[in-house]
Amino acid sequence: MNETEKLLRKITKHERDELLALIDSLNIKAELSLLHPSKLKGSDLYRIRKGKFRIIFHFENNKAIIDSVRFRNEKTYRDI
Repeated sequence: MNETEKLLRKITKHERDELLALIDSLNIKAELSLLHPSKLKGSDLYRIRKGKFRIIFHFENNKAIIDSVRFRNEKTYRDI
C-alpha cells in the first residue's frame, strides 16, 4: 500500500470523492486551466491545491501522472 492509498483511507468519504474527481479532471485540458496548476521550481512537477490537500503531478505524453497526494504541511514538498 502506498502513501496515497493510506491518505485516501484516512479521510472522510466526502473529501475522498472531491479528491478523486479532481484527479479525474487533470487529463481534461478545459478543466485543467480552471484548477490553476503551479510549476514547482527546479523540477518538471506541478501542484494543485485543494483545501488542505496538495496534488503533485507531472506530464508524460500529454497525460497527467500523479506523483503524490498529501496533506499540506511544512514537509509537503520535500522528498519529491
